Amino acid sequence: MSWLRYYRLRHYVQNSIWISPVLAMVAAVGVVHLLDLLEGKLGLSSSYSPDTMRTVLGTLAGAMFTFIVFICSSLLLVVQLASAQLTPRIIGVLFRDSVIKLTLALFTFTFSFAIAVLLRIGDTVPPLTAHIAAWSSAASICVFLYLIDHVGKMLRPSGALRSVASQAHEVINSVYPRRLRDSLDHMPAPSLPPVAVARVITSSTDGVILAFDVKGLVALAVRHDCVIELAPRVGNYVAPGDPLFRVYGGDTLPAELLLQSIALGAERTMEQDPMFAIRMIVDIASKGLSPAINDPTTAVQALDRLHHLLRHIGGRRLDDEQVRDAQGRVRLLYRTPDWEDFVRLAVTEIRHFGGSSIQVARRLRAMLENLIETLPQERAEPLRQELTLIKKASERFFPEPEDRALADVGDDQGVGGTQSSTRLPSITKNGHAHS
Repeated sequence: MSWLRYYRLRHYVQNSIWISPVLAMVAAVGVVHLLDLLEGKLGLSSSYSPDTMRTVLGTLAGAMFTFIVFICSSLLLVVQLASAQLTPRIIGVLFRDSVIKLTLALFTFTFSFAIAVLLRIGDTVPPLTAHIAAWSSAASICVFLYLIDHVGKMLRPSGALRSVASQAHEVINSVYPRRLRDSLDHMPAPSLPPVAVARVITSSTDGVILAFDVKGLVALAVRHDCVIELAPRVGNYVAPGDPLFRVYGGDTLPAELLLQSIALGAERTMEQDPMFAIRMIVDIASKGLSPAINDPTTAVQALDRLHHLLRHIGGRRLDDEQVRDAQGRVRLLYRTPDWEDFVRLAVTEIRHFGGSSIQVARRLRAMLENLIETLPQERAEPLRQELTLIKKASERFFPEPEDRALADVGDDQGVGGTQSSTRLPSITKNGHAHS
């Protein structure tokens, strides 16, 4: 199986909630069959009346089917509400949630198990399968209560932001594996083969670049003795005819092999795209700052997550990636966002939409001042530029000098907190604290 087919299959399975329930239905029928064989060999029998058990299992099966329909309808309604209140991009997070998938799988397993047991009741009642069918219905009710708690917490702004930020930290470590303090000055600049014009491989379809096979492209470059450059960045949209690859050397390298090493789709994912995670958080903050919702506290919660993510990203090397082979020769080139890209994405829209909110202005200022203080100096200039723009926005939105003075002070909570770096008392050598 090629990398592209494997990626599409894995991507489809991860983003589909119907697969686990269908597999659970098949598993339920198989488990009932095995238990029926086991009860036959052990000679187990039950004192329950077959007619009574048929009535009980029929009632449970009908109730479970109604239960499944209700759960699915409720989830669709919750998705629509979360999309309107937070961002449409949050739908993908919900469809990938393992708790929802396992819960639906349990419900369909219980329903199918009860139906399969009902069909096997004749003159006697199979005791083991009948008890499992009855108690699995009770277990489904308990899991349903947990599902309500889980979805309710996950789709609150704080829960959604935590879920996205958690995945973002993993993607940052994957895309930017080297820390900023790890010096790469000894590494020579990539030397491309002496080819006047690179061979360009264009896209045959349209879509957003979701991911590409780094190891597979390096292996192709080594096999055909060439250098491969990925023209667009992950997350970019490409149309038919747009360049995907530039190949330096390697005239025998088939274009079909390169096209099998890159995945395009309808919507961005976070797998190799840390910018998309920040995009989702900024969208949640922007929705909270819209006049229809007017919830600046949600924007402050988003800034808490952005603050942590920017501090994480700021400690990583964000230079264009150069993947080398075992002999140290550059074989693959691809571009990743730089520090200015991340700062602009994380700050610009929130500063624009929240310019009239003292709460947002103070939290933005606290974030930028802390990043300037904690990150290396080479990261400071874009942050200082944003501080200057916040100052100008305060002068424009707050005509009263008292409001301007309030907006020009950083606050970790927006309004009501303090900036820890400037308000904590200092400790003397003898252990006494003073302001």
